[in-house]
Amino acid sequence: MVFGRQFTMETKGLSDIQDITASVQDIVAASNIRNGLVNVFAVGSTASITTIEFEPALVEDMRDQLEQFAPHTMKSRHSETWGDDNGFSHIRATFMGPGITVPVSQGELILGTWQQIVVIDHDNRPRSRKIFVQVLGE
Repeated sequence: MVFGRQFTMETKGLSDIQDITASVQDIVAASNIRNGLVNVFAVGSTASITTIEFEPALVEDMRDQLEQFAPHTMKSRHSETWGDDNGFSHIRATFMGPGITVPVSQGELILGTWQQIVVIDHDNRPRSRKIFVQVLGE
């Protein structure tokens, strides 16, 4: 069986990190799939989905590392071509990836005690982000 659902969320940009674990678990529950996989995908080219221990200090550490990796002030051919100054956000998102797959067992996400699913909006402005969640299994 395959079940998919999309939700929309508001983000602040500049590597805003938001916990979406509960939203993903709610979709898994709505699917009635007990065992399988769930794929979580950020629709768009300037956001990422990953897991992290979602606590304030680590969230700030992550933002700091992303800024060192691809600073929001970096010059890019993309920004020069399109004038939107967000080449850095595409680079961050490409290296992190747009989605993840998480096992589902007995209707529950298989995550570590301190592991949450997060969306990271790398763009240089607030966005309305679409997240597509697809559950596959039985």
